[in-house]
Amino acid sequence: MKKKVDFLVLGSGIAGLSYALKVASKGKVLIVTKNEANNTATWYAQGGIAAVMYTPDSYEKHIQDTLNAGSYLNDEKIVRITITESTERVKELIEWGTHFDMLSKDKYDLAREGGHSEKRVLHFQDKTGAEIQRALIEKVRQHPNIELLENHFGIDLITQHHQGKIVRRAHGDIQCFGAYILNQDNGEISTILAKTTLIATGGSGNVYQTTTNPRIATGDGIAMFYRAKGIVDNMEFIQFHPTSLYNPRENPSFLITEALRGAGAVLKDINGQSFMHKYDERESLAPRDIVARAIDNEMKLSGSDHVYLDARHISEEVIMHHFPSIYAKCLSIGIHISKDMIPVVPAAHYICGGIKTNEHGATSILNLYAAGEVSSTGLHGANRLASNSLLESVVFSHRASIDASEQVTKTTIPEDIPDWNAEGTVMNEEMILVTQSRKELQAVMSSYVGIVRSELRLKRALDRLELLNRETEKLYEKSVLTAPICELRNMINVAYLITKFAFQRKQSIGLHYLVDYSKNDQ
Repeated sequence: MKKKVDFLVLGSGIAGLSYALKVASKGKVLIVTKNEANNTATWYAQGGIAAVMYTPDSYEKHIQDTLNAGSYLNDEKIVRITITESTERVKELIEWGTHFDMLSKDKYDLAREGGHSEKRVLHFQDKTGAEIQRALIEKVRQHPNIELLENHFGIDLITQHHQGKIVRRAHGDIQCFGAYILNQDNGEISTILAKTTLIATGGSGNVYQTTTNPRIATGDGIAMFYRAKGIVDNMEFIQFHPTSLYNPRENPSFLITEALRGAGAVLKDINGQSFMHKYDERESLAPRDIVARAIDNEMKLSGSDHVYLDARHISEEVIMHHFPSIYAKCLSIGIHISKDMIPVVPAAHYICGGIKTNEHGATSILNLYAAGEVSSTGLHGANRLASNSLLESVVFSHRASIDASEQVTKTTIPEDIPDWNAEGTVMNEEMILVTQSRKELQAVMSSYVGIVRSELRLKRALDRLELLNRETEKLYEKSVLTAPICELRNMINVAYLITKFAFQRKQSIGLHYLVDYSKNDQ
């Protein structure tokens, strides 16, 4: 099947949906999402969205907090753009029907999270992302110019390569003409031709064994883009959320929002003693990279599988009002958080690098944009400040929508784009090859490219990943395509990029903690 649209959107989280709503008045929009539309990282975002709303907070304070968290590896111009546009973008979410918790009729209940100098995080209980997703998806489903394809998987971006032309990363004239899309219900691969394309496919957490990301977060967008010869950046910076619920049988890991520490919960070791004072004067409210490394170190010192988060001194009224989902989840596995400490462990949470974009969300490939976690805007630097991610998504999907709306009038789609060629492929009857390779990949990344790294471990990871890549490419080339095979291929691509970037950065900074250089750089 061949289909032509003005705007193709890959992904149905906050970035993709808000962008779609803004460009829909300019042409036909198609949103493609690999699962149900609500199964996104946005849906699982508990904490909130950071924005300057009231004094004594100010844009400058938020800017400095962001730069400090990012170890000043951020692009300051991008940081200033994001923060100064924060208030307007949040107001827009509210106009679209998003609800945030209120202190009074005219004042929002703002939370403070690690690394923030003021209360500035808008939230809806402990399910802010789900509330934003609800409001946006309702608007999208009502819009006559937007079509939503669920359970469809993006295989590859379409460029001049598919016209038989040579495409190189160093060239500045690569163009995107859409994508090949797999219908997971019937196995059909469609050719979706688009004047402009937005990649908003989210993160890559599932390259690790333990992650807070939904199962769909397999790095698809970054891998597709890199294979199309696009430029990626800052791939080594993987943020591990310090506090996921320790429950080894569960995947993905349940997130214990940082807002709980903002409300007064304290990290304690396996013996019930607080320990964060040994690592940072901000204690349990230090930035995530510091807290995650501290927990990792305490676990290694004690030989334990987890530490504790103690919220027992917080009133049950506050817990029930602000953190009902966490209360219910913990209770479901026998933990009463008003009486028991919560066992927690760090988990892969957010990639701070990705597809390199400019201030308009445009990538190194013409007619192609990226927004949300899949992108590397320059906002985060070496570490993401808590609750800046949803903000980044709406700011740059807004900016991308403006640029794409202008670009769509200047773009034509070639007539000689071929359909997907599946000739010579057969159904893979050895799924064990896929599942075992996935487990091996996750073990390599968790053991060698985790919170604390060394050059020796990184080199070993590169060697293992090269072997996995060769094996998987052979399987991919001869197989009828399915989502698991494509996901494995994408995960290996992204894992290799993370490891390669980490191996090349000869310093410890932010989320990239390299023991070989830690004494000199920390």
